[in-house]
Amino acid sequence: MLNTAILALLLVTGHVADDSGRRLPGVAVTLYRPGAGALAETATDESGEYRIEAAPGRYELRFSLVNFGDVTKEIVVAAGSTLTVDAVLPLAFAADVVVTGHRTFRNVADAPNPAEGLIGLARAASEGAVTARQLEHKPLLRPGEVLETVPGLAVSQHSAEGKANQYYLRGFNLDHGTDFAVSVAGIPVNMPTHGHGQGWSDVNFLIPELIGGIQFKKGPYYAEEGDFSTAGAANINYVSFLERPLARLTFGGDRFRRVLAAASPRVGAGRLLVAVETGQNDGPWATPERYRRLNGVVRYTQGDARQSFSITAMSYDARWTATDQIPRRATESGLIPRFGTLDASDGGETRRRTLSAEVQRSGATHTTHVVGYAMKYGLDLFSNFTYLLNDPVNGDQFEQVDERQVYGGRINHRRRARWLSRSIEHHVGAQVRHDEIGALGLHATRQRARLAARRQDRVGQTSTGLYYAGELEFTDKLRAMAGIRGDLYRFAVHSDRPANSGTAAAGLLSPKLGAVFAPSRTWELYANFGYGFHSNDARGATISVDPATGEPADRVTPLVRTRGGELGIRTIVIPKVHTTVAVWGLTLDSELVFVGDAGTTEAGRPSRRVGIEWANYYSPRPWLTFDADLSLSSARFTDGDPAGTAVPGAVRQVASVGAAVNELGAFSAGFRLRYLGPRPLIEDASVTSARSMIANLSAGYRVAPGARFVVEALNLFDVADSDIDYFYVSRLPGDPQDGIADVHTHPTAPRTVRLGVQIDF
Repeated sequence: MLNTAILALLLVTGHVADDSGRRLPGVAVTLYRPGAGALAETATDESGEYRIEAAPGRYELRFSLVNFGDVTKEIVVAAGSTLTVDAVLPLAFAADVVVTGHRTFRNVADAPNPAEGLIGLARAASEGAVTARQLEHKPLLRPGEVLETVPGLAVSQHSAEGKANQYYLRGFNLDHGTDFAVSVAGIPVNMPTHGHGQGWSDVNFLIPELIGGIQFKKGPYYAEEGDFSTAGAANINYVSFLERPLARLTFGGDRFRRVLAAASPRVGAGRLLVAVETGQNDGPWATPERYRRLNGVVRYTQGDARQSFSITAMSYDARWTATDQIPRRATESGLIPRFGTLDASDGGETRRRTLSAEVQRSGATHTTHVVGYAMKYGLDLFSNFTYLLNDPVNGDQFEQVDERQVYGGRINHRRRARWLSRSIEHHVGAQVRHDEIGALGLHATRQRARLAARRQDRVGQTSTGLYYAGELEFTDKLRAMAGIRGDLYRFAVHSDRPANSGTAAAGLLSPKLGAVFAPSRTWELYANFGYGFHSNDARGATISVDPATGEPADRVTPLVRTRGGELGIRTIVIPKVHTTVAVWGLTLDSELVFVGDAGTTEAGRPSRRVGIEWANYYSPRPWLTFDADLSLSSARFTDGDPAGTAVPGAVRQVASVGAAVNELGAFSAGFRLRYLGPRPLIEDASVTSARSMIANLSAGYRVAPGARFVVEALNLFDVADSDIDYFYVSRLPGDPQDGIADVHTHPTAPRTVRLGVQIDF
C-alpha cells in the first residue's frame, strides 16, 4: 500500500520571482488542502525553482518569504501530468530593503490577480506604499508635495519655498514635522532640538525622479518607529539605478528654472547613480523670493533587494528671501498688496551634506539590513512675525541659527521560524543617533544685522532605541502581532546662561499590539493599539531661567507619552479597486512644543483626537489610474480649561482626488485636486481659518523616442485661497502699543504655468 501511495504522488514545480523578474531563493512553498492544514513544505533553490509532490486533488499553494507578501494560488493536480505553477511575490509595505528600481513597490490593485497576494502585505489598514507609477506624472508645485500621495496628508508653506514645509495629518497641524517621522534613502530627516522647531523636517532636497516608492504608516503601532512618529511615518526610497540616463529642463513664470541630469552607468559589479539638479524661482511675491538651489546625489550599489550593498552621498544648498504670513488688516486696508511683505529682509539659507551606507543580507528564512549615516547640516533663518510689537524702533525680526553634525545607524533583523507548528516571524532591531549641535542661536536683528543675542547654546543629544516584534500566524486567516520598544535619551546643554545648562536623561517602554483577520482572500480586517512618544527640545529639559524675561522657568518632561488605537478594513473585492477604511483614536499627555521664536518651551495641554480615513485606488486599464482619499478628524483638549477645547490649527477635513494617464500612445497626464478644510485658530473656535482647494494638472506628449514635452498648470483654477492661517497679536505702524489680534495669512500662489522638456537617452 505504501508503494501505491508513493506512485500516486505527482509533481508540482515552478519558479518564484519578485516584481522586477529576479528569481528568489529560499521562498517557503507550502501545500494546503482547504480545511486540512499544511500537507507538505519545501523551498526554492538558488535559481528560484521548487518541486513539491501531491496526490491528485484540489489544493492551495502558498509562497512566503521574509520582507515579501504571501501569494496563495488555487491548484488542481490531475493524474498523469506534471503541474507548473509560477509565482511573483510583491514586497510587503513595511519591507526593509535597498531599493533597486522603479518597480520595487506595486499597488495590489495592479496585480494580475490581486486576491493571490493580499495576505501579509500590511499590518494595519493605514499602512501602505506609494509606487513610482503613482508619482511619475503627479504635478508638483514643490518637492514636498510628493508626500500628499500619503492618504490624508496635506503639505503647505507659510514662508518661502526654501523653508521646511508645513504638514497636516490626523488632526494635527504638524508644524514643520513634529509627530510625523520622515526618512529619505534610509536617513532620518527630522531634527530634534532644532533652532526653529522641534522635529524640523526639510525635504526640499528631494529629487522626485529618483523616488522608487514611499512606504507610509500612521499611528504608534510599529515597534521599529520611535520619535516623531505618533501621527505617522514615511520612508522615501531612492532608486539605486535608472533604466536610462535622463535630462529635465523646465521653465515657467516668475523666473522659474529647473535643470536635472542623471545617469547610472555600470561600474565594476554594480551601478553608479549620479544626479545633479539646479533651480531658481522668484515666485509671485512683491519682493522676489530669489530662491536658488543646488542639489546632488551620488550612489553606488551592488546586488539586488535580497543581497546588496549601497553607499550614498548627497549635497544640498539653498538660499532665499521670504514673504512670511501677513496680517489680514494689512491687505484689507491697502497697506500692502496680497503678495506683499512687511519685512523684505526676511529669508535664509541652508546646507545639508550626508554620507550613508546600507548592507542587506538575506537567507532562506532571515534577512538583516544595516544602515549607517553621517550628516553635516546648517540653517540661518530670519523671520519677523509680529513686526513692531516687541521693539517699535528696530522691529521684531529675529535670526535662528542651527549648526550640527549627526551620526547614527540602525540594524533590523527578521527571521521566520516555526513555533508550536505555527509560522512566526521575529523582528528585532536597534537604532542609535547622536546630534552634536555646535551652535543653537536666537538673535534680535534688523535687516539681518544682529542687535543682541537672546540665547546661544551648544547641545549634545543621544538617543538609543531597541525593539522586538513577533508576528504569529494562528491560522491561514488570523495573524497576531505583539511588540515592545525601549528608548533612552540623554541631553547635555551648554548655555550662555549657566543656569540653563545641565544634563538630563529619560527613557520609555512602548508596547504594541495588533491582529489581522482575513475572512476571505479579498478582505482583511485589522485591529491595532500602541504606546508611543515624542521628544521635547533638550533646552526645555534643563531650563531654569526664561531667556527673554529673566524670570524662573519650569523644566518640562523630555519624553511625552502618546497612545493610539485603530480598527480598519482593506478590500480588493471589486476588481482593480483597492480600498481601505480606518477608524482611529489618539491621546497625548501634552502637546509639548519648543517655541524657537522665543527660545522657551511651552508645556501644552493634554489632548485627544479621533477620526476616520477612507482611501481608494482604481486601475481600470494598465495606462489609467484614479485615486480618491477622505480624512475626517476631531481634536480636543481634555483638561477642561475654560479657554476652550479646540486645538488651534488642527485639521478637520482633508480630501484629494487624482487621475493619471501613463503612456497612452504618445500622451501622458496627471491631475490632482486637494481640499484642506477650515481649522480652529483659537481654543474656543470663534476664529477659524479659510478652507483651501487647489487643483494641479500636467500633460506630456512624446515627440520622439525618449523625448517628451510637458506642460504643468499649478493652481489650475487660479483660486485666491491661503496656504496657511494663524491668529495672534502683531503691531503695524499706527496700531495700539499692545498690538491687534488678527488672522495672519500666507496666500496660495496664483495660477502658474511651467513648460518642460524631458529626455531619456
